[in-house]
Amino acid sequence: MATLEPAQLVVKPDRERSLLRRHPWIYSGAVQTLRGTARPGETVRVCAHDDTFLAWAAYNPASRIVARVWTFDEAAAIDDAFFARRIADALSLRRMLLPAGLGAWRVINAESDGLPGLTVDRYGDQLVLQATSAGAAFHRERIVSALAAATGVSDIYERSEGDVLELEGIPPARGALLGAEPRSPIAIDEHGLRVAVDVRAGHKTGFYLDQRDNRALVRTLAPGCDVLDCFSYTGGFALNAALAGARSVTAIDSSDEALAAARDNARLNALPDGAIDCQRGDVFELLRRSRDARRSYDLIVLDPPKFAPTARHVERAARAYKDINLLAFKLLRPGGVLVTFSCSAAIQVELFQKIVAGAAADAGIDAAFVRRLGAGADHPVALSFPEGDYLKGLLCAVPAAAS
Repeated sequence: MATLEPAQLVVKPDRERSLLRRHPWIYSGAVQTLRGTARPGETVRVCAHDDTFLAWAAYNPASRIVARVWTFDEAAAIDDAFFARRIADALSLRRMLLPAGLGAWRVINAESDGLPGLTVDRYGDQLVLQATSAGAAFHRERIVSALAAATGVSDIYERSEGDVLELEGIPPARGALLGAEPRSPIAIDEHGLRVAVDVRAGHKTGFYLDQRDNRALVRTLAPGCDVLDCFSYTGGFALNAALAGARSVTAIDSSDEALAAARDNARLNALPDGAIDCQRGDVFELLRRSRDARRSYDLIVLDPPKFAPTARHVERAARAYKDINLLAFKLLRPGGVLVTFSCSAAIQVELFQKIVAGAAADAGIDAAFVRRLGAGADHPVALSFPEGDYLKGLLCAVPAAAS
């Protein structure tokens, strides 16, 4: 029986440049035509207008990103062996870079591990998978088989949810893909801190693994400090500060459930009752109240949600980042430290630094940034895919005395 030829996605003249630089996204505006037919998620042969091969990619006519590249190797096949190799490469990198015995870490980081739209996190002996591209969803079964074979894990749970699925035209999916439903919560160890992770109902896959190294950094800064953790979720930064011997720790979040989990995590680490003052409310409003009440802190952490989900939200997001950093600078004591983040991929690091600098200037403070912060080594960023560098942070220090 003859094998059907894959459909061909033809790129407009002069629109193949990003592909020649090995960028993995093809926008709909760059497409000249599709020769043949392809279902969402199926592999298409991407070629230039003169039929020169460019890439093999997963097709998705419902998305602005009409195709996501699997490989630039014409001889490659997108089959079981392909996914096994990609997953093996990802695991090899993490074995080289991560400390042994880590309780939770990212196994697959989507485009930057050569598997567009696929995120896999590991919590103990549980894998949690997110398929946010048509290609990852189309090849879900073979991906699960390859993950199980490569990791030896027998429990894989899916959490494919969120606004990005609407943009991709993919239905949400949640449930066990292999093995049993995960027990909830799962207790993990992070640098000696015990954290209970709800992989079935928590944010993302249950926890923000990308902030692991930054939480450890805050622990080194917190002893003897009055600490304010804003957008605290289940208390990652606040717990590290309390465990380090902070004088006081205040955690602010808008979710009762997240704050209840933070209190449970404090008990899990045998912290005394009241070690973390959990306050529910709008962070902007509570910071304004703190400013008006002339409260102050030695260490403030700002880890807000994504203010700019796409490029068209950048201007509005910049104002929000400016406001919240301005409020934080006004609450910092002389000699204090601000640890501030943006997880919006559309906010480039240069813009974020400019926003924070503007906030310090408006607060009348001569702050300095001491170091740039980002995700850990289990969140690699492909050099050809700068969009993957979504988490950026600054550690800013305020002078102990006015100059």
